[in-house]
Amino acid sequence: QVQLVESGGGSVQPGGSLRLSCAASAFTDSIPCMGWFRQAPGKEREGVASFYRGSGSTYYADSVKGRFFISRDNAKNTMYLQMNSLTPEDTAMYYCAAGWRTNGDCSLVPAYYHYWGQGTQVTVSS
Repeated sequence: QVQLVESGGGSVQPGGSLRLSCAASAFTDSIPCMGWFRQAPGKEREGVASFYRGSGSTYYADSVKGRFFISRDNAKNTMYLQMNSLTPEDTAMYYCAAGWRTNGDCSLVPAYYHYWGQGTQVTVSS
């Protein structure tokens, strides 16, 4: 069974930083796409950052480029999202996800991700 568990969320002031972690029960080449998504009340789920093992490519939403960074530790089966210079617009439930696309990259398309964590809340306010 593939399980993903997020942690590291919480409340932070604007300009602050958080690092989210995603512990995976299966973190192998069989699941080549790993990413972070978020959803705020009244908004659709959007891709935040992802990576593809096949090419080593990483993807970031325009709204987080230069502020958020995705990484992983294969030995620990853990993926991370370093979040810097946080703003109130970053407030959302954050989900880690894993998936695949036949002969291709998953990018930030939710439909290509098949396993999801339960989410961790990030709140940025004064």
